[in-house]
Amino acid sequence: MKSNRSSSAVISPEIMINADNVNLYGELEVPAGAKGVVLFAHGSGSSRHSPRNQYVARILREAGMGTLLFDLLTQDEEKDDENTGVFRFDIKLLAKRLLGATLWLENQREARGLKIGYFGSSTGGGAALMAAAALGERITAVVSRGGRPDLAGDALPNVKCPTLLIVGGLDDVVIQLNERAMAKLRCEKALWIVPGASHLFEERGKLEEVAHLSAEWFHDHMVDDDIAGTPL
Repeated sequence: MKSNRSSSAVISPEIMINADNVNLYGELEVPAGAKGVVLFAHGSGSSRHSPRNQYVARILREAGMGTLLFDLLTQDEEKDDENTGVFRFDIKLLAKRLLGATLWLENQREARGLKIGYFGSSTGGGAALMAAAALGERITAVVSRGGRPDLAGDALPNVKCPTLLIVGGLDDVVIQLNERAMAKLRCEKALWIVPGASHLFEERGKLEEVAHLSAEWFHDHMVDDDIAGTPL
């Protein structure tokens, strides 16, 4: 996999996205020559500033893809969620926000005509798959990192795009939930278990492995259409 990244890029350090009738903050970066943009759906209790997602986003940009990291919740909603957890498992709400951000992105000059993918983590994995099912072939690929794809429920069989589920080898319960979700997917799919990794992939080298697996999956389906979409 070769990088298409050049020294020229479109960078928007802070943008406002109108999605689902609310304003959400985000960061959009599109390297010159990019053929696709990956939207990040973070998990419970996280934000666009998540160091894990920021790291993965950097690796994707180095592989020639654009990235959009944004907050799925407003600042007031985030405060409520910290105290009550009321929003983090509202997968329909999170999916609606992701859908809204996708529609917003499609109308931006920097991303017009580019392929679109989703990277979901934790509960964001379920939201990404629910949104992908709603948009059908408009979404090119999905990656879920330590995600809860099972939370997409009845939407799983309707996902059309190639989907990679990545789970830590020490995350026993989440492995089982991903295996159940995998069985319901009818698209091109793969489940990759990272040996020795816990839920957050905090062990040395594990997040790096996740990032490169993700970059390869997106690159294969969004940049180089002639390569089979299986991580090697």
